[in-house]
Amino acid sequence: MAGLESDREIPAALTEVERHEKLTYDCSLRKDGTVSDETADKVDSTHEGLEFPTAEELITLRRVSDAIPWTAYMIAVVELAERFSYYGASAVFVNYIQQPLPPNSTTGAGGLNGQSGALGKGQQMSTGLTTFYQFWSYVMPIAGAYIADSYWGRYKTVCVSVAIAMLGHVIMIISSIPGIIGSNASVGIFILSLVVTGAGAGGFKSNISPLVAEQYRQTKMFISTTKSGERVIVDPSLTTSRIYMYFYLFINIGALVGQIGMVYAEKFVGFWLAYTLPTIVFLLSPLVLWYGHGKYRTSPPTGSVLATAIRVWRYAMRGRWSWNPIKTIQNLTADDFWESAKPSKVIGEKPAWMRFDDNWVEEVRRGFKACSVFLWFPIYWLSYNQLNNNLTSQAATMSTHGLPNDVLSNLDPLALIIFIPLCDLVFYPALARWRINFKPLQKIAWGFYTGSAAMVWATVVQYYTYKTNPCGYHAATCVDSDGNPLVSPLNVWIQSGSYVLIAFSEIFASITGLEYAFTKAPKNMRSLVMSIFLFTSALAAAIGEAFVSLSTDPLLIWNYGSVSVLCGISGIVFWILVRKLNLEEDKLNNMAEGRFD
Repeated sequence: MAGLESDREIPAALTEVERHEKLTYDCSLRKDGTVSDETADKVDSTHEGLEFPTAEELITLRRVSDAIPWTAYMIAVVELAERFSYYGASAVFVNYIQQPLPPNSTTGAGGLNGQSGALGKGQQMSTGLTTFYQFWSYVMPIAGAYIADSYWGRYKTVCVSVAIAMLGHVIMIISSIPGIIGSNASVGIFILSLVVTGAGAGGFKSNISPLVAEQYRQTKMFISTTKSGERVIVDPSLTTSRIYMYFYLFINIGALVGQIGMVYAEKFVGFWLAYTLPTIVFLLSPLVLWYGHGKYRTSPPTGSVLATAIRVWRYAMRGRWSWNPIKTIQNLTADDFWESAKPSKVIGEKPAWMRFDDNWVEEVRRGFKACSVFLWFPIYWLSYNQLNNNLTSQAATMSTHGLPNDVLSNLDPLALIIFIPLCDLVFYPALARWRINFKPLQKIAWGFYTGSAAMVWATVVQYYTYKTNPCGYHAATCVDSDGNPLVSPLNVWIQSGSYVLIAFSEIFASITGLEYAFTKAPKNMRSLVMSIFLFTSALAAAIGEAFVSLSTDPLLIWNYGSVSVLCGISGIVFWILVRKLNLEEDKLNNMAEGRFD
């Protein structure tokens, strides 16, 4: 289990504390020969005049986060507008695709007692297109990351991606205007809008996340004195974590308002309004990006380093293969695996592509370690994804007392809006006062556990829903003689436990995943590593197809139960495998920056 460690139990950090002694960084780095004079000067300009902690202070002083730069909040506003448009528009996709145009309607609005719809293509096509859109939107970040790291840089790639997504939204509006909506042409135009919008969203997501954290300039821990006179350590990793917590808060504000608002716009006005309002809000993104031009801290593109990173990995594997598979695994996971790929360890003439120093190899090692952590995330997303479909269906079989069943899923972003500030202002500071260092890998493990607990809650609710429904294990299709649905007398609000637990799991796993992708990637590969983290959502969508056969009566108890067991066991195994890496957290966060020519 991922226990909470005391600061007194971090001896692995002592190997790195000397780099935090009260010395200027340019002297220490130049003396060691780890960075060039130019790089050292850049470090000094950021950390000039700061006092750095000694070995004893690193262990005994409380760690706190720094203030968040105002430019980070501006970028969070850009993300809020983009997520409003993304989730606001996609909230009505199922009805738009699945249900037919209501009688005598030219907008698709169903009114108070009617069912909104447009294309009338049925549930199969609805599921297929929405799954494709999710998969496409989380595959495209890889392309966006490559373009940003290699050619355009993050800021320009974000701006171009916003323009592409905006075009997709305009095409989506065209598919829903009276005279076109419901026709065969509407189907083709809508599918085209999904492709274009998804491409823009993908390029946006892989670059906006690193860009927001880059606004904070400090990279080394330093000493500060609080108003009460207490000496504390300002830890950049805690500041990065705090930036992503509020970044995620802005995401969920946009998602919550967008989803609720567009459901009612679709129902009472029409789909053209449900697609137009997100587009109008999305216009805020280019305006804020334009206003911040020249004010944001950006990183220039460095050319393609992915091929070089793969070459380093292949070079490190030389001589480590064996006919004995156990021996091969031991060799490939050995602590000294990357040593042979360091330029200083190469005997004789170096390969022409080896245009970097030892520290960059350490950064690549750190990036590969991060990606190995991300391999577990598709299992976590299986639990999270239940709120997008099965929990909504579960709500329809319970007593809603007039509440739309598809609105209840908004308890998740609402819970996040409440609990993110509480974690930042109450929970995490309390842990720091008690000298408990809640590290990223521990948070991720607890994200698995709380995600598993959410599915246990859903399993129990489903059991009692079947037990109290007039039709027993066929609750979803239970109707009276007049065709009116018969539901369980259980109040739908007992689902709240699942949504609250999922919200906590997002705080622990999803937000921390963003932080881990940024802090552990080489500086010139941040967008790429972030895109790999986002790609795990696409993998989860594909894996989720295997659970479709369980997503129906009378098997839903098995669906929630199996996901819970899978998520819980994965969390335990994950923690067992990353415990050693968890001890390296301070060392990994305070490495000297590598040089790549």
